[in-house]
Amino acid sequence: MKLTTRSRYGTRMVLDIAQHDGEGPVRIGDIAKRQKVSVKYLEKLIRELRDAGLINSRRGPKGGHMLGKPAEDISVGEVVRVLEGHRHLVYCVRGKDKCERSEDCLTRQLWRIASEAMFDKLDSISFADLVNDQTKCLGNGDHEED
Repeated sequence: MKLTTRSRYGTRMVLDIAQHDGEGPVRIGDIAKRQKVSVKYLEKLIRELRDAGLINSRRGPKGGHMLGKPAEDISVGEVVRVLEGHRHLVYCVRGKDKCERSEDCLTRQLWRIASEAMFDKLDSISFADLVNDQTKCLGNGDHEED
């Protein structure tokens, strides 16, 4: 599975808000500049995150966006689930009716287990972890980027 820009940019946006927690509401234009993502795209994502209770918004001249709950109570997995709309690496794991080979597929359970492992890890990392010590929660940093 390749996470879409929705999850990648949404995670960066929530992290940006978490990094500026305590400074008052964070303006979407400021996030867009820092993250080099269009305001229009972030506005779409913020609506979904707000509907899920992960972000609160305030209108007006001193308005902006804040975390909907403490950073330690928001996991990366929650954000990915909200923005991706599912929790599986491959389509066929969502249900036996999704693939004609589901009943006798020898790899379907492999993909289910892999999906669970990925979300177990994402659920174990809060935005407070990312703000406070990225290297500790992500591992030893010896992994190369693809």
